[in-house]
Amino acid sequence: MENISRAASAAGALFVDEQGRVLLVEPTYKPHWEIPGGMVEHGETPREACRREVGEELGLHRDPGRLLVVDWAPKDGHDRVLFIFDGGTLTADVRIRLQEEELRSYEFVPPHDTGRRLIPRLAVRLAEALRAKESGDTRYLEHGQA
Repeated sequence: MENISRAASAAGALFVDEQGRVLLVEPTYKPHWEIPGGMVEHGETPREACRREVGEELGLHRDPGRLLVVDWAPKDGHDRVLFIFDGGTLTADVRIRLQEEELRSYEFVPPHDTGRRLIPRLAVRLAEALRAKESGDTRYLEHGQA
């Protein structure tokens, strides 16, 4: 029988505040900022993974909205499929509780400034997610390109 491997998958959420700023998180285990989310576990759907990761990382228990972006983005010789769901708008009364083992801090950042904190391929993916959120469509990317 052939050895069949599956692509690693990750799912994240695009959250904005009432001013349209994007929620970014600062992991403790890597030097660059991210959007909330993480790896999809075996037997878990991307939407379930997004909900679980947001709950674990931010203490927010909510169902992700519609799918904004799917990106096929291999890294280091391994296939990866990355999903971004619409997390919705976080109002001032929403309390974020960071998972301190994984996240050092969070910040709402104007969309035009997110590229300064994110690795380039995530910056492109996030920009496409913002466009998809505005237009009401879903974007399919390969290496961040439409």
